[in-house]
Amino acid sequence: MPDHTAGTARGLAAARTAIETEAAAVLALAGRIDGVFLDVLAAVAQCEGHLVVTGLGKSGLVGRKIAATLASTGTPATFIHAADALHGDSGAVTRRDIVLALSASGETAEVCAFARMLAERDIPVIAMTGGEKSTLARLATYTLDTMVLREADPLNLAPTASTTAALVMGDALACALVAWRDFTQTDFARFHPSGALGRRLLGDELGDELGDEDGEELGDD
Repeated sequence: MPDHTAGTARGLAAARTAIETEAAAVLALAGRIDGVFLDVLAAVAQCEGHLVVTGLGKSGLVGRKIAATLASTGTPATFIHAADALHGDSGAVTRRDIVLALSASGETAEVCAFARMLAERDIPVIAMTGGEKSTLARLATYTLDTMVLREADPLNLAPTASTTAALVMGDALACALVAWRDFTQTDFARFHPSGALGRRLLGDELGDELGDEDGEELGDD
């Protein structure tokens, strides 16, 4: 049998380092909740249309989650893939909307091209990026700094700490909007009528109506 002792030790050390690296990246964000964040908060809260989130690759996956969290907490939000935006989907964005564009480097070609199209139409863009002097940041109306010192993987290559930072900044924005709007449990329940959350917030009567004939839940949030 091969001796995996050395590999196991390296793996455990890498796992601990990854957690510590990502935790440090998240903690650093608290110091960036400043005037720019307040400007973004006010702009989104007062937006008459939708907050359209966009990104590509891992940033796109994070963007989908941010859009979903915002929508479920009272902010009209949707996701448009940056590549799809360059093939017609940009037409869904109106002058009443604001776009939140994610790119760790701020140089993702499709995201920057989309942002350039939006700038030409005078549609506000919020850049969420670690590149404060990047192309995306220059095109944006506001820039939320999600810079990390390094990624969490041993090669310092895989999007890990950077995507976690973006996800947490998105959660921070969603939570700030909940407080801004005085969004209540009752409001939240209206968006989550099914599953465990719906039963807990709305009571068994509505939960039973939404379940099957045996009273089982449709699903969990």
